[in-house]
Amino acid sequence: MNENPSSPNPPAKKPHLIRRLYDWTLHWAHTRYGTPALFFLALFESSFFPVPPDVLLIALTLGQRRRAFFYALICSVGSVLGGMLGYAIGYEAWHLLQPYFIPYVFRQEIFEKVVAWYQAGAFWYVFVAAFTPIPYKVFTIAAGVCEIPFWILVVASVVGRSARFFLVAGLLYFFGEKMRGFVEKYFDRLMWAFLALLILGFVAVKYL
Repeated sequence: MNENPSSPNPPAKKPHLIRRLYDWTLHWAHTRYGTPALFFLALFESSFFPVPPDVLLIALTLGQRRRAFFYALICSVGSVLGGMLGYAIGYEAWHLLQPYFIPYVFRQEIFEKVVAWYQAGAFWYVFVAAFTPIPYKVFTIAAGVCEIPFWILVVASVVGRSARFFLVAGLLYFFGEKMRGFVEKYFDRLMWAFLALLILGFVAVKYL
């Protein structure tokens, strides 16, 4: 009688790159450095980092709901300062850094379209980019390249970014327990949905 030897367990698949990147971001919520990590993530996402700070904002708020609006404030301040950094990159150093941003952060045609839009109404374009999944970093750097008034970038960013992050924090504060179970159960689907929104943001920049 021939016995079938037990087949070795197949090697576990590595998580998708996007999931690993999100997991790395989320792990800060379980450390004592969660708050400074949120600040620096929001700071760098506004000029070049690809992961949106909402991911860590949600994780931290679900862990300590009473600090929801404090986390929203940290996220807003970091993001607005990051927008200023993006403006400085465009204003002072675009001629040096352009080869690193294009095509690795955004494509040339997208950037050129954003530059053209600023001639029509800089405040509203910065505000929309700050509040929606449209890639905010493209607009902050383009603002510096176009040399729009600095105060326009700051005011539009403060209004748009604060509205976005305080809205997220408010929903989690008032509906946190229900949302915690929902997020934990459907994390993968929500992650892909958020990624789809980001992609649609880039598509919107290209075709609108």
